Amino acid sequence: MGDALAVALLDARGFGAEDFARSHPGGALGRRLLTHVRDIMRKIDAVPRVGERATVAEAVLTISRGGMGMTAVVTETLAVVGIFTDGDLRRALEKVVDFKGTPVTQVMSHNPRTIDPDRLAAEAAQMMEEHKISQILVVENGRLVGALNTHDLFRAKVI
Repeated sequence: MGDALAVALLDARGFGAEDFARSHPGGALGRRLLTHVRDIMRKIDAVPRVGERATVAEAVLTISRGGMGMTAVVTETLAVVGIFTDGDLRRALEKVVDFKGTPVTQVMSHNPRTIDPDRLAAEAAQMMEEHKISQILVVENGRLVGALNTHDLFRAKVI
């Protein structure tokens, strides 16, 4: 009975999920409603990336060193051209013979999913699940500023 009265009082005062999250930021609801992509993303210096003139071989080496299962393909100004993932590599193995001579732009995913750093991390998790992707590039004002993968979301206890 006490719980019912407390819930009715909170409802009457307009106390909602966001208020609860602010009062309990360490809880699961707090993390989901208060953690932004910017808080948990890998910053630009830690994001594996290659230029748009890179070869598949260069992109594969970058993926191996980067620890994210992908590399962003960017211009000199960090505008995103595409993403080259482990999945793209597997598909390329069926088609490409010369990894040292083939531009990564021929086998990468064009128009990759991106998210703004000020969006909620839970939104990134939902987008990744919905589109069945393991990584997402973080873009602000048309420039790559970071990246997230599912491990980052697990580590932050968003998922």
